[in-house]
Amino acid sequence: MTALFPGGLGATASHQYECSRAQCTAPAAWALLWRNPKIHVETRRKTWLACDAHLEYLREFLAAREFPLEVVPVSELEAQE
Repeated sequence: MTALFPGGLGATASHQYECSRAQCTAPAAWALLWRNPKIHVETRRKTWLACDAHLEYLREFLAAREFPLEVVPVSELEAQE
């Protein structure tokens, strides 16, 4: 059986950004900036992070719902901090 929280709940991640796909702990390389126009104002954007393996899955999930979406490298998030 795989531990749900490897290292425990208080464990420190080995990388700064982690993929948002369920049960994936891979380092994130991409940020998906999106919003649900039915509930979010135009200036509000949510951020999901994706590793290379899950970028298309997460992008297709959001695109299927016709949510406005932008994909940028994680390095662009770091530049904004």
